[in-house]
Amino acid sequence: MTALHLLPGGFEPEPRVPGQGQARELQAIARISYGPVPLDFDRLAAEFPAVRSGLALAGDADLELHLVCTGPEELRAVAAALHRAGAAKVRIDLVLRTLTPAQAPAPVTLRPVP
Repeated sequence: MTALHLLPGGFEPEPRVPGQGQARELQAIARISYGPVPLDFDRLAAEFPAVRSGLALAGDADLELHLVCTGPEELRAVAAALHRAGAAKVRIDLVLRTLTPAQAPAPVTLRPVP
């Protein structure tokens, strides 16, 4: 059985680079139900730098986007744009912590005794 550890944060935030705006520190998951027409993930990812990855789903949601935003304003802007793009329902969950697999101990090396 694999152990999981809780780590603060989630995705690795980008370091702040002088002259290039704010660091991306607000992490969220957007679960989207399509309207009459499916959303184009490639276009969304190209249009919004906050979109880091996504999953096409079968179930209550059709698409899950992993977002890393500069703050609540950018998160609201992405949610509004998803609605304008044709999403019937958008649910945003903030990432508080991330579960990562525990590091396996290093393998034991056996050496012959002289």
